[in-house]
Amino acid sequence: MEKRIGVVAIIVEDKDNVEQVNRLLSNYGEIIVGRMGIPYKEKNLSVISIIVDGTTDEIGALTGKLGRLKGVTVKSALTQK
Repeated sequence: MEKRIGVVAIIVEDKDNVEQVNRLLSNYGEIIVGRMGIPYKEKNLSVISIIVDGTTDEIGALTGKLGRLKGVTVKSALTQK
């Protein structure tokens, strides 16, 4: 399967799930090229942006698992080819 490059935006509103988010990102570390996390203290949430390079199945598995966590919102954008 062909690999794609993309960006995944993660908003964590439930601080109880930060550890689970970090664990998932660590488990999928082989497809993560870079990561930037910003705590937004005024809004009591965190924003994480990751650059990924993987198959649509790998990226979909990561975003799907993240999206199932309570208080976590995930959006992704991938290259066409």
